[in-house]
Amino acid sequence: MAESLLHEVLALGVNSKASDWHVKENSPVTLRISGNLVDTDLVPDRELMERIIQEMIPQEFMKKFVETGDVDASYVEDNVGRFRVNIHRQRAMYCIAMRHVKTEIMNFEQLGLPPAVKSIADAVRGVIIISGTTGSGKSTSLASMIEHINMNSRKHIITIEDPIEYEFFDKKSFIEQREIGLDSISFYSALVHALRQDPDVIMVGEMRDRESFEAALQAADTGHLVLTTLHSSNASQAINRILDFFPHEEHRAIREALSLNLKAVIAQRLMPRAIGGGVIPAVEIMTNTPMVRKLLEDNKLDKLALAVEGGGDSGMQSFNQALFKLINAGEITVEDAMLAATNPESLKMNLKGIFLDTSNQIIDS
Repeated sequence: MAESLLHEVLALGVNSKASDWHVKENSPVTLRISGNLVDTDLVPDRELMERIIQEMIPQEFMKKFVETGDVDASYVEDNVGRFRVNIHRQRAMYCIAMRHVKTEIMNFEQLGLPPAVKSIADAVRGVIIISGTTGSGKSTSLASMIEHINMNSRKHIITIEDPIEYEFFDKKSFIEQREIGLDSISFYSALVHALRQDPDVIMVGEMRDRESFEAALQAADTGHLVLTTLHSSNASQAINRILDFFPHEEHRAIREALSLNLKAVIAQRLMPRAIGGGVIPAVEIMTNTPMVRKLLEDNKLDKLALAVEGGGDSGMQSFNQALFKLINAGEITVEDAMLAATNPESLKMNLKGIFLDTSNQIIDS
């Protein structure tokens, strides 16, 4: 019964193009379709939830769930797909949140990522950060960058994930995928040990703490390429989020380390397509140009957005500039762009053909 219900729930969602599933004890199974929550007629009771959970997560994960009340895992349903799973409790009842992870790894063009992303992915060393809110496609873009390296370069790639979302197969590169909880106890532990495993590229699914980011900076400083994700809404906020990992007295040292080792911050938001359904990313790109490096060193982080705005010749673009391009290409509507814009008034001016020179605003302050 549990196996058949689970298959039915997952197949129903995939056929409906759902992105997420919410399964709560004694409540209708709910799907997120095109951003909206839609109830189904399926209502699992406690006994069925327990059997579903036992079906979904490995036995070694059950102990963690019993002890902490939360556990992350990946689950593959035959002939349906792969899913990222979080099992938790609320009001002493079982809940499951699932996200469909498409096994096909799309390239930059298929995802709608700007050309500058390719040159960033071709870097030999440094830290590349993909930032965005939950559900903004960070993991998908990260997987695309790893697959680009895999297809075009002879590298030793180590991925550290919680859980593994995309399965990579060796092409030109040699890839090892390590899952937290199964293959290592923590991101930090896996990162430290990765440095002893002769990697060229290290992918960390998410930066969550100070120790992990220190290890990432050390890896970049010793000639490795590190790719990771961070929860932040734009490029400059990503820098502040990193600094928040550390006590104030260490901020100067971290800013200097970033000025030397940061390759780029790619921040993205998913926008509804104007025609045909689906989504397309609006992407802000900040690369470590001499101007950005100087602003990091001088602690003028409030000027980073202006540097991005004026850095088009270096492959940079702001969210507003990305939205402007998508509007002109007919990919998104003006109405949706205004809702997502960092500065709606500035975007309105751009659409009227008015563009401001930001260079003096950086230099004069």
